[in-house]
Parts: sequence; C-alpha cells; structure tokens
Amino acid sequence: MSAQHPRPGITHDNRFFWEGLAQHKLLIQRCTSCHRLQHPPAPMCPGCHCFEMEAIEASGRGTVHSFVVAHHPPIPPFEYPNVIVLVELEEGTRLVSRLVGTPPDEVAIGMAVAVEFEQVADDFVLHRFRSAASR
Repeated sequence: MSAQHPRPGITHDNRFFWEGLAQHKLLIQRCTSCHRLQHPPAPMCPGCHCFEMEAIEASGRGTVHSFVVAHHPPIPPFEYPNVIVLVELEEGTRLVSRLVGTPPDEVAIGMAVAVEFEQVADDFVLHRFRSAASR
C-alpha cells in the first residue's frame, strides 16, 4: 500500500483555498477594504486590520522567487529529488509549492511557471507548478 499525502489543517480562514483546489482553481485571499492580497490566509488584513476577507482566483502564472531541492530524508509519498519553490504569482503574492517536470539543475530564480492541479486522493487535490516553457 502506498503512503498517503499528509492532509492540511482546514480552518474557517483557509477552507476556501482547499475547496478552490478541489475545483482546480488557485484562490488567494484579498482584503475587501484595502484590496491587499495575502497568503497564507489569515483572519485579518495585516495592512489595514480589516476582518472582511474575500477570495479571488489567481491567474496561476508566476516566477520562481526562491527554491530548495530536498534529497533527504525521503518521506513517502514524495518523489526525490523534491524541488520546492516559492512562487511569486503575477498578482504579487507568494506561495510555496512543488515544481515538477524540470531537472533540479535547470531550476532558476526568475523562471516562469504555471500552476497545475494534482489529484492525490479521491477527495484531495494539491497545487504544483511546471515550467511555463514546457507547457
């Protein structure tokens, strides 16, 4: 039996994000008052301290802001080497994800990437990114 992907802690503040992934949408939290985007989701805007937040659909396009290549210790069900990226979305916010389809020695800061969705269980979808050049 293969190992299951770890599940996130679902809260009132981040539920929209995980439900969006299930619909193959990358949703980002936005303050209804000052329109500041933030990720990870939180109950309050750090800019204007408003408690009214909404979700907007991101384009799914961005660039690699930073990355690390994990080799050890191997943790099932992840594949190694595991390229973990901090993606700066076109909208301006950043999120951590995996990069697939690019050899680790070809990953570069500033590389254009696009989101894709991975069904890892019947009821669980994750986001990951792939080089925009390979799409």
